[in-house]
Amino acid sequence: MEINKLFDLSGKVAIVTGASRGIGEAIATGLAQAGANVVLSSRKPEGLQRVADKIESLGRKVLVVAANAGEYDQLENLVERTKEHFGGVDILVNNAGTNPTFGPLVETQDSAIEKIFRVNVFGYVKMAQFCVPLMRERGGGKIINIASVAGFQPGKGLGAYSMSKSAVISLTKVLAMELGPDNIQVNAIAPGIIKTKMASYLVETESIAGPALKNTPLGRFGETEDLIGLALFLAAPASNYITGTVNVIDGGSTLGSL
Repeated sequence: MEINKLFDLSGKVAIVTGASRGIGEAIATGLAQAGANVVLSSRKPEGLQRVADKIESLGRKVLVVAANAGEYDQLENLVERTKEHFGGVDILVNNAGTNPTFGPLVETQDSAIEKIFRVNVFGYVKMAQFCVPLMRERGGGKIINIASVAGFQPGKGLGAYSMSKSAVISLTKVLAMELGPDNIQVNAIAPGIIKTKMASYLVETESIAGPALKNTPLGRFGETEDLIGLALFLAAPASNYITGTVNVIDGGSTLGSL
């Protein structure tokens, strides 16, 4: 394959959940820059149009569909709208996530744990279930699940969230095994601390941020743009023989104490 086609997504259709800001916005924009038409989704429509305008300025087609990742009928509608508008889907980026609690797991309310798993795990499962039949119709596809280093090393005060991201890692491997015969590659990205609204507490709390930075060889927290290159690789033909992997982007923080 010609080198310039390895990362060419021209004519591809990508769904990105949690796309109104942060990691989702960055990945959606990156995929569009590589030629993909993009379906943007998040729980709240505010912010989606801003991202859509940016993608349209690149000359790409875009569809905005508000959907709560914890409401499965809304996710089904998201995929149905995608099929109606674009005819199918080639790339799914499961990025929507939540973490409404911080503290010891034994003191965490059941409702918070259930919400985390409903969005962070079951939402990913349902999106795969809805998208895979459309990918099969097109001869294959790519699924990218956004996990976290917390899925490997539990974060203090992030017990339920860490559990959910461990489940995402397992889900990625299960889907990779099951969908390989369909030419659907499934991989995960496991970010460390990335400067997003969701991670603002970690970044702005000195007792957490100080030790975290001290133990990060690159000496900084990640930016959302740091994920674009890997996401593009996993979405593009360049990764056609890669599946079931979990790719860490953490500035080296999981290497251990310095």
